[in-house]
Amino acid sequence: MEHVSLARQVDLALEQLESELTGMSAGTIVIQIRNDEIGKFGIRHLPVDCGTRDNDPACMTGEQVRLLRRMATEALRHKRGWTHGEIAYDFVLRHGQLSVSVQFESNYNMANLLFRRASMQRNRRDVSSE
Repeated sequence: MEHVSLARQVDLALEQLESELTGMSAGTIVIQIRNDEIGKFGIRHLPVDCGTRDNDPACMTGEQVRLLRRMATEALRHKRGWTHGEIAYDFVLRHGQLSVSVQFESNYNMANLLFRRASMQRNRRDVSSE
């Protein structure tokens, strides 16, 4: 299977969430990454008022959701040198203007690091004992 860039994967994930995002006014989009590929993604948001609100101006439109997708993929330019972790996009609609902040969390596996280190030390001993 061909590798899909992380930016394209984020865009696809947010496209999948578009119907859920439309009509929201704030929340956090969470994307979990492993080996530079998205595993899980979803939205965390405040409790929802279950009353009927038709055409609520305080909720995102389809165009604002598309703007959110563009901002999310552009923010990936700040992701450097890690392949495992989580990205959280906090968004809020204030006075009709969309604000987005992003938080990158890198994750490392100590067991893998120690295994590689032990393997490298064994290889050095093998070479030096010849």
